[in-house]
Amino acid sequence: MREAAVHADHPHTPSKSERYARLRADVEALVAGEDDWLANLANVAAAVYAALPGLNWAGFYLMRGGALVVGPFQGLPACVRIEVGRGVCGAAAQERATHIVRDVHAFPGHIACDPRSRSEIVVPVIVDGVVVAVLDLDSDRLAHFDEEDRSGLEALVLDLTTAVDWDRARRV
Repeated sequence: MREAAVHADHPHTPSKSERYARLRADVEALVAGEDDWLANLANVAAAVYAALPGLNWAGFYLMRGGALVVGPFQGLPACVRIEVGRGVCGAAAQERATHIVRDVHAFPGHIACDPRSRSEIVVPVIVDGVVVAVLDLDSDRLAHFDEEDRSGLEALVLDLTTAVDWDRARRV
């Protein structure tokens, strides 16, 4: 993956929008020509975790038999199975909408897989009108995620709806 351009006398810290543009380009290159859904989701989880500062977990939960089951991720071991409607991931899947939670301890029914997590964003992956997965990012910082994260991650997930063979992913 590319590094931010840094000049010795004028270091540049990329803005959030620049990070997301770079991340989307990197993800596009990672999945181009590869049809293995597991490899693609593993690389995307790793790319997201590496590109976005302040994360302590980044990954996917896949819809399996009416519940979300942990998929490729970066971070500490995670909860294996989450019922739709339970916790932030289950709420995002049930409501088919991105959830930004500024303080996970204030979210009713929050599932504490990693006690360090303090804020979270979950983006549902919807293909042909069906939730097939969610992209879940956690941070150990309060109020870490905002509308710019929502826009960037929703665009990334939209890119993945056509780059990943979700039919094969659902058959496993």
